[in-house]
Amino acid sequence: MEVRPGYKQTEVGIIPEEWEVKVLGEIGEALIGLTYKPTDVRQHGTLVLRSSNIQNDTLAFEDNVFVDTVIPERIRVRTDDVLICVRNGSRGLIGKSALLDERTEGMTFGAFMAVYRSQIGKLASYLFQSAILKRQINEHLGATINQITNKSLNSFRIPVPPTEPEQRAIATAFSDVDGLLGGLDRLIAKKRDLKQAAMQQLLTGQTRLPGFHGEWEVKRLGDVITHCFSGATPRRSRPDFYKGNVRWITSGELNYNVINDTMEKISIEAVAETNLTIHPVGTFLMAITGLEAEGTRGACAIVGAPSTTNQSCMAVFPTDDLAGEYLFHYYVFRGKFLALQYCQGTKQQSYTASLVKQLPIALPPTLPEQTAIAEVLTEMDGELAVLTHRREKTRALKQAMMQELLTGKTRLISTRQAYA
Repeated sequence: MEVRPGYKQTEVGIIPEEWEVKVLGEIGEALIGLTYKPTDVRQHGTLVLRSSNIQNDTLAFEDNVFVDTVIPERIRVRTDDVLICVRNGSRGLIGKSALLDERTEGMTFGAFMAVYRSQIGKLASYLFQSAILKRQINEHLGATINQITNKSLNSFRIPVPPTEPEQRAIATAFSDVDGLLGGLDRLIAKKRDLKQAAMQQLLTGQTRLPGFHGEWEVKRLGDVITHCFSGATPRRSRPDFYKGNVRWITSGELNYNVINDTMEKISIEAVAETNLTIHPVGTFLMAITGLEAEGTRGACAIVGAPSTTNQSCMAVFPTDDLAGEYLFHYYVFRGKFLALQYCQGTKQQSYTASLVKQLPIALPPTLPEQTAIAEVLTEMDGELAVLTHRREKTRALKQAMMQELLTGKTRLISTRQAYA
């Protein structure tokens, strides 16, 4: 690859000639986390940061653990430290990181975590989020290694701008984007809370939309559906069955969403041999196996394009007395609770068709009121979808900026400004 004037080829890629490649241990240090016993855990004390405190490269304070023990000053975290998950049961979490701020001053971190403390401050955090370090972490883990040692962490290489003003300018640019992302996250959280409140009011009859009145009634789902059935999995021993164009939905794709495409597609021959049904647009689907898991319990979706399903998805077909959109929103609201009450099984919690028909559903007295309630909630879902899409576009912009700014491909200040 031809290197343009003013740049050089290095172990981490093409960077400006005046930039340096350094190992993390040269400009900072990785600190080992606190080992504590279950008996040290208290209701209050020093918060121990763990992998659950890292979400989307930012800090989250959920599922917190406090300890009542003496914490060495060295492993009390400071503003601009970088918290890194270096060991976890899920390999996907290893290497996840977050910048620590003034909210975490004086906290500590667990044994499966590390903190990187450096001379380049916030810039280090963005390097951990970038492909530059993620690639080295993945190469280090390989097929068998399931943790990052401090020795390895300190050996990873990064490009470093030569002056503090340029380092600060790059970090500030990313901080501005993080500010936008934080604002979108807060707005999305607020919209979700509003929708939850709307479901609580509208789907229980506590609040009625204008023009509607009359008594609500609780019925069994079997009273207001014509039938329900699950799908199947075509034989995996027939690779040709998975080279078709027919959409095939699995329960992992049910995420309170409209499913317009699928991860796998099957052939017409697979549909025929497995006796599958291609469901029309608008079909309501619910997860019926693995309901002991938080992510699956209560999961549901709407078919957005004609599709088949596997055996873990139940397709439910309402009578003329039940609006499909209302059924969807009602199950989004009550699905988790209903699964805990009605699913059966010892090792794996599941629904059968007969159990699904026993599920209660609260219904307004008329179909138009069901439709009106569904329209209000669908509109709120649309607003959330727009905000979520904007957030994903902003995240994609941040990733593109990383490729430009962290390699010096785009300079925010000139060399003359940097050394002024």
